[in-house]
Amino acid sequence: MAGSGNSGIDPELVISHKFPESLHTYTERDAAIYALGVGACTKDAIDDKELKYVYHQDGQEFIQVLPTFSTLFTVGIPSQMEQLPGLPFDPRLLLHGQQYIEVYKPLPSHGCILNKTSIAGLHDKGKAAVLEVEIVSYEKESGERLCMNRLSIYLRGAGGFSKSSQPYSYSSNHSNQSAFPKIPKSQPFAVYEECTHASQALLYRLSGDYNPLHSDPKFAESAGFSRPILHGLCTLGFAVRTIIKCICGGDQNTIKSVSGRFLLHVYPGETLITEMWLEGLRVIYQVKVKERNRAVLFGFVDLDRLSSSL
Repeated sequence: MAGSGNSGIDPELVISHKFPESLHTYTERDAAIYALGVGACTKDAIDDKELKYVYHQDGQEFIQVLPTFSTLFTVGIPSQMEQLPGLPFDPRLLLHGQQYIEVYKPLPSHGCILNKTSIAGLHDKGKAAVLEVEIVSYEKESGERLCMNRLSIYLRGAGGFSKSSQPYSYSSNHSNQSAFPKIPKSQPFAVYEECTHASQALLYRLSGDYNPLHSDPKFAESAGFSRPILHGLCTLGFAVRTIIKCICGGDQNTIKSVSGRFLLHVYPGETLITEMWLEGLRVIYQVKVKERNRAVLFGFVDLDRLSSSL
């Protein structure tokens, strides 16, 4: 409820905070490890649509990079948030709620990235606060804009800071980028089933997210899980890679934007079923865990063109 008395949060301090610019350097090896971490070539080590992400296929000079690789540019955000003035919160109660990505040009196979981070939104939800953080990434050498990531982070227990009866809500995003379509009632255009490995989270964490929730059994148990869980951004990587394979004819450069809302955890070793509906140049998707018949992720992917193979 607005005005319920969480006076520790100062919204004006939060939204006016200026993050320092940061650099992120990566190599082809990093891009290949990420691709393996989100399941590339898992079913078939010589998959003609995916070998290019991990190997110089057909003599190509550089490996190709999945668009969701850009989410690695945001890995340090939770630790930066702990230093954010005007926003005291318990890091153990942080939940990654949504991720939105815009791709402006194909990601290079290696490079030095300049990240500019800003607060894009702050909302009082009563029992929780929702913080939106936006990261625009540029190729340092050329200055060209590569991509943008926007994270919606739920801070449980941090709500109730509004000073009036109207709940506080600020957003710098005036477009409809964050609106989520409903899952269609019609039959999916495509369905793809894929098993994750029991070691999937241990492989994915090599890309830089070392949260012990995904590797330490005792830590996971203290957080209420029977064992370590898969990173949400790993599940998102599986889903987008599946859409590239099934809808885009294997061409990752048709992806314009990606939006995902995290619904439920995935245990490494579980089977992911990705359902896809094609509406014009938009793919609406839903990921379910087969073993528990539960939806874990849904969202949409916007394309700049359709594959000629459809």
